[in-house]
Amino acid sequence: MEKGKKGAVWAADIAKIGVVDFQKILQISEAGKAAQAEINKQGKKMEAELKKQGDAIEEIRQRLEREALVMSQEKRDEKEREFRIKINDFKEMQKKYAADFKELEKRYITRIQKDVMDLIEEIGKKEGFLLILERRESGLMYFPSALDVTDRLIQSYNAQYSKAASAGQGDAKTPAKKKTSQ
Repeated sequence: MEKGKKGAVWAADIAKIGVVDFQKILQISEAGKAAQAEINKQGKKMEAELKKQGDAIEEIRQRLEREALVMSQEKRDEKEREFRIKINDFKEMQKKYAADFKELEKRYITRIQKDVMDLIEEIGKKEGFLLILERRESGLMYFPSALDVTDRLIQSYNAQYSKAASAGQGDAKTPAKKKTSQ
């Protein structure tokens, strides 16, 4: 009988559950916007370099077509081989830039995820949440909007990010780590 009372008391407690939309944090938070701006800046830089190299290859192709009739077969074969090498170099550069771009995105997103996870843990402990779930990763199909703590999390993250940026810590692309006592 004693065991039943403990279970009944525990069951009477209301489980506080929260939901976070990480995608929204990436889109709306100051750190997310700064990361997206930096990713776009680097992407445009890579794109410009690829365009420049592509234009140079196109120029070589056109010159080769114009001069092909007046070149010896040996000279034409040599120029065509050089052209193929340039095309292969260009394709390798495209692959490298695509991989670099993915790595850059991953690095920024991982850094933001870690910062957000620290804040989620802090909010969860401070406000007595039993669970805080990520909206998309957990497969949530429905939840009452009252459970969504994303906006509060964004406010906390923005405050932390602004404080880190104004204190001149790091490159201000992500907030400084807060020391939490456990």
